Order: sequence, then C-alpha cells, then structure tokens
Amino acid sequence: MIICHIDGFFVNGIRGWATDTENPSEPVFLHALADGQEFLQFQCSDLREDVHAAGIQSRNTGFHIPIPPSLLDGKKHNITFKNRLKPIEIYSQNQKLEYISFSGKFPIETRSFVDGLKQGVLSGWVVRGNDIEGWKGNQQILVTCNGQKIGQLEANRYRGDVGKTLSCDPYCGFQFSPPELYRKPYQQEFRFYVLPDMIEVTNSPCLTSFVTNEHESLIIDVIDQIDALHVELTRLRRRVREILPQPGFTIADYHAWATAYFPVLRKYVDRTRDEAAIDGNPLVSIICPVWNPDLTDFKAAIQSVLAQTWQNWELILVDDCSKNPKLRAVIENFAETDARIKPVFQEKNGGISIATNAGLAVAKGEWIAFFDHDDLLADVAIEYMLREATRSQADLIYSDEDKIDARGYYREPAFKTDWNYRLLLGVNYVCHFVMIHQSALQNIGGLNKEYDGAQDHDFLLRASEHIPAEKIHHVPEILYHWRITANSTASDIGNKRYAIEAGIKAVHDHLVRRNLPAKVDSQMGMTLYTVNWDFNQFPSVTIIIPYKDEIATTARCLDAIQKYTRYPNYKVILVNNWSITKEAEAFARKIDKIPNVEILTIKEPFNYSRINNLAAKDETSDFLLFLNNDVFVEQENWLGILVNEALADPLVAIVGGKFVYPNQTVQHAGVLLGIGDVAGHAHVGIPRDEGGYAGRAYFPQEISAVTAAGMLIRRPAFELVGGFDEENLKVAFNDIDLCLKVRDAGYKVVWTPDFCAEHHESLSRGSDDRPSTERRFFHETQFMIEKWGNTLRTDPFYNPHFTLDRQVFFDLTIPGVDETRYPPLASTRTKMRPLWPIPTFTTPAKKALEKHTPKNIASEIRQKKSSSSGRTPQID
Repeated sequence: MIICHIDGFFVNGIRGWATDTENPSEPVFLHALADGQEFLQFQCSDLREDVHAAGIQSRNTGFHIPIPPSLLDGKKHNITFKNRLKPIEIYSQNQKLEYISFSGKFPIETRSFVDGLKQGVLSGWVVRGNDIEGWKGNQQILVTCNGQKIGQLEANRYRGDVGKTLSCDPYCGFQFSPPELYRKPYQQEFRFYVLPDMIEVTNSPCLTSFVTNEHESLIIDVIDQIDALHVELTRLRRRVREILPQPGFTIADYHAWATAYFPVLRKYVDRTRDEAAIDGNPLVSIICPVWNPDLTDFKAAIQSVLAQTWQNWELILVDDCSKNPKLRAVIENFAETDARIKPVFQEKNGGISIATNAGLAVAKGEWIAFFDHDDLLADVAIEYMLREATRSQADLIYSDEDKIDARGYYREPAFKTDWNYRLLLGVNYVCHFVMIHQSALQNIGGLNKEYDGAQDHDFLLRASEHIPAEKIHHVPEILYHWRITANSTASDIGNKRYAIEAGIKAVHDHLVRRNLPAKVDSQMGMTLYTVNWDFNQFPSVTIIIPYKDEIATTARCLDAIQKYTRYPNYKVILVNNWSITKEAEAFARKIDKIPNVEILTIKEPFNYSRINNLAAKDETSDFLLFLNNDVFVEQENWLGILVNEALADPLVAIVGGKFVYPNQTVQHAGVLLGIGDVAGHAHVGIPRDEGGYAGRAYFPQEISAVTAAGMLIRRPAFELVGGFDEENLKVAFNDIDLCLKVRDAGYKVVWTPDFCAEHHESLSRGSDDRPSTERRFFHETQFMIEKWGNTLRTDPFYNPHFTLDRQVFFDLTIPGVDETRYPPLASTRTKMRPLWPIPTFTTPAKKALEKHTPKNIASEIRQKKSSSSGRTPQID
C-alpha cells in the first residue's frame, strides 16, 4: 500500500509526500493524471525532515511537481496519482480522497523598464501578461514628479527591439515629454507606475534635470554648427573626388584591366600559398569533350592545363569521332608526352553529353572539372578553386570568366553574382569554370543528351536539387577564358538555335521535378528564359499607401490599382499623414464608399517608418505591400507576379519590382549595397527594355535589398524583425535596413522585372538633397554605416571587382595584390525554417528522366565492350 499526502496546490506546482508502507526505505514512483490523462511520471525522493519527525521511516519522501500551464486556465480540473504495482490512498487535509479538485490561473505579471532621458524625452516600455496568454502592450502609465501626479499616457509606441527580445507585443513603448513647469535645471524625481495596480516600472524613479531654454538654445546652436560642418565636409569630400582624375579601369577597357590583373592574381597566389591550405592532395579530373576543334586553339587549351600551378590533375580528352584525321595524332602525342593526359576515342559521334559522360566514366579524381576543347584556363585556376573549396567546404564551385578573341584580346568579362538560384532559372549565368566534388556528382548524375545545347544549364539545375545553397560557392576571380569562334555560343547564340529549345525544356523539366507549375518561354529568341508561375493560390495582401495631401497623385495611384488589379484577395489602407487641404477631406469622404479601401489617419510629424509600422500593426493578412503614392501600376497581374515569386520559394520573404521614370528609363532595378556609402539602385538610367550589364535587368533574381516604393513582404517576417526602424531611420534607408534584417534572419529578398510600374520618385516628399533634409539624411547614412559595417561593402550579388564609388556595373577596381580576396561565405548565414505554411502545388505527371551517373555510364561501357567482336573496342 502507498500513502500519498498532498500538502497543497500552488501556481508553481503541487507539493506533498508519499511512502510505501511495505517498503518504507525505498522512494515511491508515481504517475500524475489530470482529468484522466497522465501528464507526468516522477519519484518521491525530496528531503522531508518534517515527515520523518512525524514517524515515517525515510527522510526522502517528498515531491514538488509542476502543474502543466494548460491546466492553469481558471477551469476546474481533477488531479489524482497512481502506481502501476500497488494500490494508493490519497489524503489532503487529513481527508481520504479519490482525486483532488482544483482551479487555478497563471498570474498576470508585469515586465517593464525606464530607458531614461534622451533628447528631452523620458522613454521606456511596459508589457503585462504571462507565457500562456502572451505579453501585451498598450498599458496605461501614470507619471509623477517629486510625488505629484503630472501625466498619464499609453504605452503603445512601436518597440521592435523589445518585441523581438521578449517575444511580446511590440507596441509597448512610451515617451513622456514633461510639461514646461517640470523641466527644471536641477535634479528631480520622475516615477512611472503601471495602472490600475500602481506597479512601479523597473528602473523607476528616474533622477534627471533639464536644460533651460537659454542653455538649450545654445546647445542646439552648437549641434547645428557641428551637423552643418559634417554635412559640408561630406559634400566637400565628394566634390574633391569628382574633380580629381579617376585612375582606374572600366568595362570599356577591360583588356587593359585584365593585363594588369592576371600578374597580380599570380603574385597573390604565390604569396599566400603557405597560409591558404588545401585539404590533402586531391586529384582533379578535367573532362574535355573534343570535336573538330581548330588545332591551334586546341593545343593552346591543353597547354593552359599543362601550365597549372596545381600538379595533381588528369586531363581526359574525349574525341567524339572528329572528322579531322590529324586530331588523333595530336591527342596521342600529348598523351605520350604527359601521362596525366588520358585519351578516349569514341567510335561514333554521340554529342557533347555522351562524350562528357564517357570522360566521367573513367575519371578517378576527387574533384571533377569541365573544360571546353578550345578555351583557356588561368594558370592558377585549379589551385585557386581548390583553396576556395577547402575554405568554403562547398560541393560545387564556380568562378568568373571572360572571353578571348582570335587576336588574344580579353573581352566581355562575366563578373558574376554569388549563388543565385532564381537568376539561374532565367539564364545559365554560372557557365564556366565549374568544379564539383565526386560524391555530389554521384547523386546528381552526368549530362543528359536530351538537353544537348543546354546540357550545362540542365546539369546545374539538377545540382540545385541535390546540393544545399550553402554548399555552392562562387569564386569571384577570372579563372577561365571562353574562346570566341565562328560557331561558338560565345560568338552568337543564333549559331545554335537548338540550344534555345533545349534550355526551355531544361528549365521546364526542372520545375516539374520540383512540383512548381509554370510556363517557360524564351526571351528575344535567345537562351534567356521567362518563368510564368501558375500557382492559382491567392493569399491575402494588405496594400499600405502613405500620403500627405498631393491628392491628385494619390487618387491616380489608387485609381490605377482599382483599374488594373485582377488579384482577388487584397485590400488597401491609405495612411493619411496629417493632410490639411480641403481636397484631402473630400478625398477621404469618397474613399469611405469603396469596400476594400480604408483610411488610417495619423497626426504625427512625417516618419515613414512609424506610419507604416502603425498601419501594419493590427493587420492579419498573409502579406503586406508597401507602396508609394507616386507609383502607378499598369499590369493586370502585377500583384500576382509579386505574390507568386514568394510562393515559389518558402524562404523568400520580400519581393520587389522594377520602377521607371516618366521618360521610361529605369529608376529601380534592385539595390546594390555599398554604393554611395550605403546603397544605390542598379541599372539607373538605362532604357526600360534593356538588360543592363550581363542582362541582369532582364531576370528575376535574389538580391540584397529592394525599395519600399513597392515592396511585398510576408507579414510574419515583418513582425519577426521588428518592422521598420522608426527611431533611427525615419525617412531614408529604412527599406534597406528592413531587407538586411530579413536576410540576416536567414530569409531571401527577390527582385523581379516582370512587375514594372512608373514611379515619380519623391514627388510628394521631395529630395534628400534639400538643405532642410540633408542633415537628417547625413545622420541616417552614418547610422547605416555603423550598424551594417562590412555587410555594406560585401554585397554577395554585386561582384567585388566593381567599384562602389563610381558608375555601377562599369568602373572596375584597380587590381592590388594586398586586397582582401575572401568574401563572406554563404554557409555562415543564419538558416531558418519558414514561419509560414509551405504551399503545395500540383503539376502534370511526367516520365522520370534516366539518371546518367558515372557508375551507370561505366556499366554501359563494359556491356558494349563485352558484346564487341574482332577489333579492339572503343568507348561509344
């Protein structure tokens, strides 16, 4: 028999003791049940001297177990205890019971803090609640000065920092500006109490004094003079920079840049060889399919491999039954000269994929590299790629490249972005030079003849299905020279029309395998692709449009939305920021009659961040869309385009669009970090329909930031990072900061040109260059530099060989042997699971593609050898 005695119920648990009358020296093991459901198993072994003194043999009979928070709901519950082996008698207050009834509720607690005095305002925050019901803001605060009540206020200001740290309602902040009567030059005691219980706020009282009006004026004058000096010095520095001649290089004189760059790169590799360790001594298998090359170019290609500073390689030359009888002799001569060169001769022409797979079948390397028969490798290419493979621990790495013409001139450099899956759907921007670890290749398979002409694109898309993004690494150095010949795609894609159809098929089939319904088309008859998503899902969107007067502009913005938008699940909040004209009053009365449009009036000085935070505060939509009132949409599917980009990837939290000036030149095509100290727009000033550098303006792509002139964001992501920074970034850079916070949390920002609208930039609020605003702009610039530091100088989507202080995508850095060549690694970024539901889609059933793995290829080769007769077999 087990005797269990309950001392009492408390919010933090149940206290009591238990003993086995037949074996009193051993602690008892009990099961606790609430309303018939077990919630805990525990041992009664706490020290209870009081129980022992009352005659129980053991001193260790006590227990103190927690009550599940779900039972602290104010309702009646029945608690009992059981033992699997013996009967149990339960006592409480000397009464024998079958169960004990109780009802309890988790107490309401207060968390708070007074930050102190800043800029003449006493600020802090307060939340009340508990971990079960949540912590809520909007609390009433009583303020006293030297014991006298002087004010009452509501703690409802946005405090994203508090909300993020405590996982509470972020609308919990307060600011109190004492009346003039209490702003004394001597110390006074200010106390803050949470009503109605008069709970004093933590860090209260606040002992402080205020400057007099006379002293305040003097201080303000000094601050104004310092600010003006800062601004003038910044302006002077920029003017000096503009006046001085700019030594350096541009894309237009790339050959001169390359001539200076390659010796510097070699010196850098030599100088850092000892400190840049490579794991082991990996063999690199260089796969080179060969078919009717110009012999001079072919020999130059092989010589570029022989010149590699990394010696442990094998070059597998697969002759795909070329027509030139001299070619075989050239290949065999190279093989006799260097045993690392291994020839494979095909009996019949099978195409580039079959030839490449034949090379893969005999490759023995830990790393596999792909090389065309007339291209060139920089002499440090293999060594540098292995260095970066070791540093990044990546499974697939790719470098920058350029083109080389018949005269030996370097042209058209491809200064690439870091891994950018969304861009890859539109164009094979990776191209050359690619190396992949053998273990990853086994999972992906070799090339597929079905996509000849776009076999590399298909291979990379399949690689993205198997290799995590953090295991794909970009090496921002020119390590590969693509030969321009009459029949190469480096010269003219028109020479390979079949490549366009193969590319469309590669992208389409990849999306089918990922179960993402879409239609894929070619852009401009080139190997550039448009993906039109077909999800047929319509999550809710709240469009937030701030305005102050400028009613004609705002009305035009709203009229365009109502006229063109065919998206079925949206509403509009017009945020009236203290409009004062009669036209504004009439406009507001008109809006009241529109079902899915409402007006929120905020009578505060203009603070873009705050008014948008307030508008978003109580929204429950899946997405928020921040839109300037001088943006005029003109596409029926514009909103669907933005939403679909987010639906296509659960990790995409922000989507932005393309904006053009009234003269139809580009105003915004994504944001590049570091431009002008903080950030600048990409492709500004190019015609609306042009692609800019490397065609980047043609394609949706991951990017570091987009403008909030038209920004779609998942509401949970907005709340996760605390919304816009209304304290430090009231007007400028708040959108950049928001994007960086979202990326810092592990999510993606995508820009798409498929949504394009006209934007009259700063039409209603003006420019930051005006004397009245340049001081504020200066401080916001300094805040961003101090907060984001190196992040602004290392944009993963803007190649480090472009300068940050001159024309974007045009001016190049001066090659320097001492410059830092190690950008941040993707693998160091925070990795998050989506906070929102992951949608599922259905696509038409499609026959699975055969998996061409090197192992399968080798097996096919062995089968063909065994079936051959008479003559010596050759790989087919």
